[in-house]
Order: sequence, then C-alpha cells, then structure tokens
Amino acid sequence: MKKLTPEYVVGLVDGEGSFTVYVRDVDAKSVVARRVVVEPKFYLKLIERDHGILFALQRFFGCGSVYFQKDTRPNHQHCYRFEVYRWSDLNNIIIPFFKKNSLRVPSKRHDFEIFVQMMKLLNKDTHRTDAGLRKLFKLKQQMH
Repeated sequence: MKKLTPEYVVGLVDGEGSFTVYVRDVDAKSVVARRVVVEPKFYLKLIERDHGILFALQRFFGCGSVYFQKDTRPNHQHCYRFEVYRWSDLNNIIIPFFKKNSLRVPSKRHDFEIFVQMMKLLNKDTHRTDAGLRKLFKLKQQMH
C-alpha cells in the first residue's frame, strides 16, 4: 500500500473515525463493571478485508494498536480496529495532527473540539474529583 497522505487520513477519519472519552457517571445508581474512571480514545473500525489500511494508519501516526474485533451479530462482518488510547500519543500526535489538518465533516470536527477540551481537563487532573468528573461527563454528552 502507498504511503498515506494527510488529506487521505482526514477523509478516512471524517468517514470512519471517532474521538471519544468514556467517563464514569458519578451520579449513576448502579456500579459499572469497568475499572477505569475516564478513558479517552481515537479509533477507526473497518471490515476485515480492509484491515491493511489500518496498519498503514498505524505506520502513518507511529502509534496505536490494530486488533481484530469479532462480530457475531447477524448481517455483520468481522472488523479490525485501529485505536490510540495512550494519553501522550493523543496529546502529542493525534491532537496536533487534526489541529493542523482540519476535519471537514462538521459533526466530526465538533466531536474533535470537545475531545480536545476534555483532554485539556484530563491533563489538569480534573477527573480526580467528583465535580471534575461531572464536568467531563457533561461535555461527553455533547458528543455524537
């Protein structure tokens, strides 16, 4: 596969990418079985036969993981997922790339802007207080 260009990566992420942050709801009555309180991620998921693009994306950014994601639902195909979850990679590679190379789809750009706000708060350890978690949770609700 050819070397990816920034324009190709932006188009791919506009169509198939996601910026998200899992935030535990401190006000939820039930206890969630996840051990993390917050978990920021940038990821793309493609069907199994297109997984080579994800490995090219991993080389392009120089970070992240590619793994197989089995789907047993009827009428769904197995997928591969490229995921960046290391905070240093998100802060130093992913965010600067998309600040320099703007996403074109308004809803995707909106999610990215909220993701950047949330990462700034996480970098200040905002997630270590209930009030901070509530603020992060409220921001997360504004994402697609």
